[in-house]
Amino acid sequence: MKIKTMPMDYDAVMALPRPEHKPPRKPNPLLRALIRALSAGDLRDTGFAYETRDLEKLGSGPCLVLMNHSAFIDLEICSKVLRDRPYCIVCTSDGFVGKEGLMRAIGCIPTQKFVSDVRLIGDMRHALHELGCSVLMYPEASYSFDGTATPLPRGLGLLLKKLEVPVMMIRTCGAFQRDPLYNGLRKRKVRVSAVVKGLFSLEEVRSLSVSQLGSALEEEFRFDHFAWQRENGVLITEPTRAEGLSRILYRCAACGREGGMEASGTGITCRRCGKHWELTEAGALAADRGETEFESIPAWYAWEREEIRKSLLDGSYRLDVPVKIGMMVDYKAIYMVGEGRLAHDKEGFHLTGCGGRLDYRQSPLSSYGLYADYFWYELADVICIGGGDALYYCFPQDCGDVVARTRQAAEELYKLRRAALRSRDLPEKE
Repeated sequence: MKIKTMPMDYDAVMALPRPEHKPPRKPNPLLRALIRALSAGDLRDTGFAYETRDLEKLGSGPCLVLMNHSAFIDLEICSKVLRDRPYCIVCTSDGFVGKEGLMRAIGCIPTQKFVSDVRLIGDMRHALHELGCSVLMYPEASYSFDGTATPLPRGLGLLLKKLEVPVMMIRTCGAFQRDPLYNGLRKRKVRVSAVVKGLFSLEEVRSLSVSQLGSALEEEFRFDHFAWQRENGVLITEPTRAEGLSRILYRCAACGREGGMEASGTGITCRRCGKHWELTEAGALAADRGETEFESIPAWYAWEREEIRKSLLDGSYRLDVPVKIGMMVDYKAIYMVGEGRLAHDKEGFHLTGCGGRLDYRQSPLSSYGLYADYFWYELADVICIGGGDALYYCFPQDCGDVVARTRQAAEELYKLRRAALRSRDLPEKE
């Protein structure tokens, strides 16, 4: 899938009118049928099947549908599972670029990832209570990099209280193994399945506390797709299964240095110390010599996160890379405004460029996560920052695999700042 881009001067982009807010629309039934037809091939190829549990909790009216997010096939799964329920979809606003009319016609509700959007609650309530449509939401807001859950937004339990509808949970297995984000859109031969269950009845939403609802959701979104692969004997035999793995395993587990990892074929190698690991068909790592530091990809990724946290605490963490810059201010295009530099440290993000006219800072507490993606809309790896007035899509240039590292740093810095503010009993705004 591609996205419309357009070169434009930075000042001209900033002068463009911002789009007016529009309430969600009920999905067109003919388009819903077309989506199901177009999805049938992928679902058939993966042998997709699903089981249901406790659906009596949901009743026959609209509900909130929560789903873990692993790959594009998630949307195709919903077209089958929810075929008897008209539903709107909360999706990232850049999905509207160049196709706003179509996206609204299929019931999509735009929002900015990891950015506080108070209008979204109103839009969701409108879809649920005025249009009589269920609402599909991926609360993780981003694909998993390492096959484990990404952070959930704070206040998700409060959202359930405000929406006042039953809650359905769709949990998939195999979707990540079929199409992991780091592997460059190479689909593997893996069976995909799902469990669809009534998570909360309306009575439970009303009676449980915000904390109880939030804790239950945290438990539902606790998973490890590589552990699932191992436990279920799922084999990935494709000879390219490790390609792109250096995007997430960017620090050598043997020598500890960054910037030297290279993945190809079925293995990953550190150019600095020469150590090599094979990614087995069962999804485990095996070193060619000496100790296998981490057999599990998520364990290696978690170790990298801890190293980033240490560098934030001792003040040594720093990102400063050249980037090409795209901007989104409306739904017409991503406007390519030129080049600049993206810096990140304990004070947050600092983006400069466009001959000195662009100077944007983003504090660590402005977002609990980071919109970062690989091969974004088939363009390049991207780091996205910004807010309501403009989003800045930063495409790192000739600086190695920095996307996962930066996402981990943003997440850990947010947690550290929150903890510091709680300890001083200060408001959580900067």
